[in-house]
Amino acid sequence: MSNGSGTERESVAPASSPRRHPSLADVAVLAGVSHMTVSRVINDSELVRPATRDKVKAAIESLGYRPNTAARALVTGRTGTLGVVTMDSTLYGPASTLYGIERAARDAGFAITVASVSKPGGKSIAEAVESLQRQAVEGIVVIAPHVATAEALEFAPQDIPLVAVGGAAPPIPTVSVNQYDGARLATEHLLSLGHSAVWHVSGPSDWLEAAERERGWRETLAAHGARAPRLIQGDWSPRSGYEAGKSLARRSTVGAVFVANDQMALGVLRAFAEAGIAVPADIHVVGFDDVPEAEFFNPPLTTVRQDFNEVGRRTFDLLSEQMNGHHPDSEQIAATLIVRQSTLTT
Repeated sequence: MSNGSGTERESVAPASSPRRHPSLADVAVLAGVSHMTVSRVINDSELVRPATRDKVKAAIESLGYRPNTAARALVTGRTGTLGVVTMDSTLYGPASTLYGIERAARDAGFAITVASVSKPGGKSIAEAVESLQRQAVEGIVVIAPHVATAEALEFAPQDIPLVAVGGAAPPIPTVSVNQYDGARLATEHLLSLGHSAVWHVSGPSDWLEAAERERGWRETLAAHGARAPRLIQGDWSPRSGYEAGKSLARRSTVGAVFVANDQMALGVLRAFAEAGIAVPADIHVVGFDDVPEAEFFNPPLTTVRQDFNEVGRRTFDLLSEQMNGHHPDSEQIAATLIVRQSTLTT
């Protein structure tokens, strides 16, 4: 733009001010109520009439107002946050358990803070719990599929609501899938196909779930008058299942195999295919977990399904009961056998 003297002057637009987040006062003005009424609605007070509550909630939604959780915690003494202690693991079971808990908590309006431990044990569990307590969580879930983790919970603090998933000694309430019964279903299914023996590729002996699956397998065979073949132990990985499968492939008497998780079952199937053994024509195979890929294995895998969404829901329910001053009992969730082509002989 010319300034009249032959020189040019740059026109500078005023900088836009940052967008202000709506406040509690804005909600009060829009709803035509007092600050205290808005605060009562946010904190779920019963002192607000339904019509007024609806009007305030409509204003909150219209403005996109988000309460200041830190300020709310100072007023109510509640942070809306739960803590989860879990192993640093990408295994399907622990990872799915964590997701199920997070989903159930989120549906109830809670956030999750996770403390991972690389090695289960008394010191690492105690440090993780203490870290979560410093963050003022309202309750703690410990995913405890490991023997050392369950033992460490014997010394867990008594001053905060706590639930274990997988295993713990009383008085800590526990949510678990019935691993024993899942193994029974798998073993009985294979016996019902006419096999006189069922081999087992187990998980690590220091995992509670592996021990329960092995116990279910042994006792089910004994109940049917069948002798348990020599146990083959894996480490949950497809590689260990592959090595177990190569060992089984060298035995001409193997006709049925129950594998303690689907990842190892994948390795077993690969070893059998390389040895020219057809599944299910020559050998029947059952896994455990029902990972999302199980129905796309070659052949699709018969397996035992664990409902991790239900585990998460019930875990949150037990923790919520504790946070409200109750003392809930432990709960066990049924496993389900999913039959697919790996045990279907045409």
